[in-house]
Amino acid sequence: MSLTYTEADYENSIIELFQNMGYQHIYGPDIERDFYNPLYEEELFAALNRINPDMPDDAINDAMYKLKNFENADLVQKNEVFMDYIQHGVEVHYYVKGEERSGLVYIVDYVNLDNNSFIVANQWTFIENSEKRPDVIVFLNGMPIVLIELKSPSREETDASEAYIQIRNYMQEIPSMFIYNCICVMSDQLTSKAGTITSGEDRFMEWKTTDGNYENTQYAQFDTFFEGMFEKERLLDIIKNFICFSNEGLKKYKILAGYHQYFAVKKAIESTKHATVTDGKGGVFWHTQGSGKSLSMVYYAHLLQEALDSPTIVVITDRNDLDDQLYGQFAKCKNFLRQEPVHATCRKLSETSGKNDIGLKDWLDGRKANGIIFTTMQKFEESDEPLSERRNIIVMADEAHRSQYGLKEKVKIVENEYGEDEAKIVKGTARIIRDSLPNATYIGFTGTPISMKDRSTREVFGDYIDIYDMTQAVEDGATRPVYYESRVIKLKLDAETMKLIDEEYDLMAENADPEVIQKSKKQLGQMEAILGNDSTIDSLVQDILDHYENNRQHLLTGKAMIVAYSRGIAIKIYRRILELRPDWTEKIAVVMTETNKDPEDWRKIIGNKRHKEELANKFKDNDSPLKIAIVVDMWLTGFDVPSMATMYVYKPMHGYNLMQAIARVNRVFQDKEGGLVVDYVGIASALKEAMNDYTSRDKKNYGDTDVEKVAYPKFLEKLSVCKDLFHGFDYSKFISGTDLERSRTISGAVNFIVAPIREKEKDNFIKEALLLKQALSLCSSLVEENLRIEAAFFESVRVLVMRLMNKGSETKISLPEMNARVNALLQQSIKSNGVINLFSDINGEFSLFDPKFLEEIGKMKEKNLAVELLKKLIAEQVIIFKHTNVVKSEKFSEIMQQAMNRYLNGMLTNEQVIEELLKLAKQIQAAQMEGEKLGLTADELAFYDALTKPQAIKDFYENEELIAITKELADTLRKNRTIDWQKRDSARAKMRMMIKKLLKKHKYPPEGMDDAVQTVMTQCELWTDNNDMSDNVNAYEGRLYQYVSETYDVNDERKVADAGVKYNKKN
Repeated sequence: MSLTYTEADYENSIIELFQNMGYQHIYGPDIERDFYNPLYEEELFAALNRINPDMPDDAINDAMYKLKNFENADLVQKNEVFMDYIQHGVEVHYYVKGEERSGLVYIVDYVNLDNNSFIVANQWTFIENSEKRPDVIVFLNGMPIVLIELKSPSREETDASEAYIQIRNYMQEIPSMFIYNCICVMSDQLTSKAGTITSGEDRFMEWKTTDGNYENTQYAQFDTFFEGMFEKERLLDIIKNFICFSNEGLKKYKILAGYHQYFAVKKAIESTKHATVTDGKGGVFWHTQGSGKSLSMVYYAHLLQEALDSPTIVVITDRNDLDDQLYGQFAKCKNFLRQEPVHATCRKLSETSGKNDIGLKDWLDGRKANGIIFTTMQKFEESDEPLSERRNIIVMADEAHRSQYGLKEKVKIVENEYGEDEAKIVKGTARIIRDSLPNATYIGFTGTPISMKDRSTREVFGDYIDIYDMTQAVEDGATRPVYYESRVIKLKLDAETMKLIDEEYDLMAENADPEVIQKSKKQLGQMEAILGNDSTIDSLVQDILDHYENNRQHLLTGKAMIVAYSRGIAIKIYRRILELRPDWTEKIAVVMTETNKDPEDWRKIIGNKRHKEELANKFKDNDSPLKIAIVVDMWLTGFDVPSMATMYVYKPMHGYNLMQAIARVNRVFQDKEGGLVVDYVGIASALKEAMNDYTSRDKKNYGDTDVEKVAYPKFLEKLSVCKDLFHGFDYSKFISGTDLERSRTISGAVNFIVAPIREKEKDNFIKEALLLKQALSLCSSLVEENLRIEAAFFESVRVLVMRLMNKGSETKISLPEMNARVNALLQQSIKSNGVINLFSDINGEFSLFDPKFLEEIGKMKEKNLAVELLKKLIAEQVIIFKHTNVVKSEKFSEIMQQAMNRYLNGMLTNEQVIEELLKLAKQIQAAQMEGEKLGLTADELAFYDALTKPQAIKDFYENEELIAITKELADTLRKNRTIDWQKRDSARAKMRMMIKKLLKKHKYPPEGMDDAVQTVMTQCELWTDNNDMSDNVNAYEGRLYQYVSETYDVNDERKVADAGVKYNKKN
């Protein structure tokens, strides 16, 4: 039994999990089949006949033809067609007694689970652009719907991210396998995530529960992931109802629901079904902003069609821009919804209505079922007449609690045109909507919680159906936390102004109650005058520019938003920024609604609707020069730019409006640590008050996210830890020296921390320096310059140590890339415009094939660094050999391991181990040249090495004879190569017989050297298993000859082999 837990062991445990769930297991090499066909055709044909017993053979054959032949299109388009087949059936044409008919052939039975075939297969080879063998494939009725790529839990150099890269590689090499793919999975046991063929790595998500309970999700195990997603009934439910395509212009994205969306939507469906036969209160669906609420609404609407026998859905929002955004999301998913949503343009059509107008009442009257229509609340307030009395209407209210209050009529005293008081009965919007659709069922969707004081929302909708709070969303990687930084003091506002701002907050808080009168225009005017004062605007803009350019400009894509108090103030901020930064015309824009009363000179700044759409596309484009958007109300809800990490707030906001606005910076993007809200109007107390309605753990974790209290102390703590880890190393020259001295300090620091005696300190430093970087990204404006420079030093060292320590051939180290990364880092963090050139002793690229490089590395003063560089570069080459040449792989691995063991045990000094590694590097050079002088390719040289491994072999044969055997062996293998011959017993036996017969013909091996045959067999199996490595070998050889030809005469054998000969003599 192996002492290590390998990838194969993990693969077997996954297969056992599937078997426990009732899946049949098959081992790929045991199945006789067409290796160029991604379908398990025998299973598929049987399933089609079983599921569609009343369909004639012609119909089944037509469905088979369509499943095997897709029109010319890209992979995503073909996959979209297949998803339509699997979710809804294949439309077929056939003849019955000479009469043409059409119908649907279903390829999955969603009603009778046992009518389907569930198979888990491992080592399933498929050949297209090259031969590939994914780890595990799940077949549903013979279709490869799930591809699982595993990585060894015990190997440091691999992880789930490497599995993602492998999946992307498969999509290039065996694209036809992915036409039928529903779900891609990557797992290294510690982390298991699922995504689709269009998902970026950051969009692969964990599945953390098997029953929708959030309690133990923090420590979810790999078996929870697989059992949660792939229990048979749930897998079919996910495929049919929780995978959709969203058309984003020219691009299409395939979206798999997260576990929180799946279970919450299922709960919402049950709650709605109950409400339709009781009180019409479907409940409130609270999923925190940024966690995919709009898509959850799409999944819910889709599932409703079947659950409630095609109801009509009315989607209500309270603002036109939100109506447009939510409608847009539904329209992008119209194929999944099987109907096109419409937009109501008025309550009821009139004589003046245009041909494209849609009246809400007319549309509802024109149908008895089906349909999805979007409307704003204002269209309900235009009349007392009921819109429809049908019961099969479901009202989905987005951000329900924002304006759905007031179920009871109230008497309000108003002044008429003659100055007399009149009593007027006033209805709240909730009552108006209820009266308009008296028999409908109501469900509320929200990204922020309902206020404890707000009884109206509960009266309309009922209680919470599901809560997915901030803490859970951040823990799941669905959102990022939002932090707060106060810079009110920078504006030097006087006490009177601050008092006025406080009053504004008080009025906003009271305004939730409709009985409170709107604040006077006079008061509004006072705020406008004070916050729009020229000197205040100048102070504000100067500080925003200082904060942005010194702390946020180079973070991620540099996107930021400025929230202005009013439209006039937004224009003032825009103009002042351009006065100070005249070259920023493409970098900054104002986004707000236009009115007929706007001054003429505003119009070209604000633009029309099309201009705003162009701005939205530019702001969402990470490569666009547009970096800063100045907004008032637009874009503060429902507008997502994942890379945006900064929001400057110059507008008092309160409650859900505030929480919705700051959520613009909580989206997930690459290694974004969190979003930062920079406050200029004292929103801290409003933030705390808004958090009162959140869950207790949200209050604990995010109740106070002031960077001065959270991130800054963390930064100081981590800086102290890093300084302690470098105790004894003088890095003062990095802070005060020249660029050359900085370069040498960084190299020296890397050399210091990678010393063998500091193994624990090095690992600790990598973790702590990353935490230091993350803390600094949030609080850099609070950090003194000298501390920022120290942090930049530690980050430079961390980046280089990470690149140096990364194992495996995927992470090659490049000197220009390292220099570029460190220079960019220093330019951003300490505004250094000099050029850092690390490893100043080395000119050009790192390469084992460059004798000048080897000579210079031998002279490096930083000996620990030289050892690590050589070790990594040699390891890269040994990995190539591992895939291609069994003899050289063993030889060079053993030499390197022995040298490193003696070095780590203190038996070799730095200088001695460098000398040993340099000799080994030269041996590798010489070894690569052997094939050239013998007239052999890389493949053939590997067979030659296997044939000649026993030193005594050459005493029995002439070299020409060995070369002839090599060429014949390689040629025979190429001609007779079959799939999986090293896996299937029958094929392997045939291969061995063929090789033995060939060797016997040449009287190989000599008597008493029977072991030599085993080496040849091993090399043959390696060759067949890694034949797709030939591209790597060719690239490798190309690089080798590029360097060697500059230094050696290829025909001068003595020079090329000299290093290897000397090494062998010495040993």
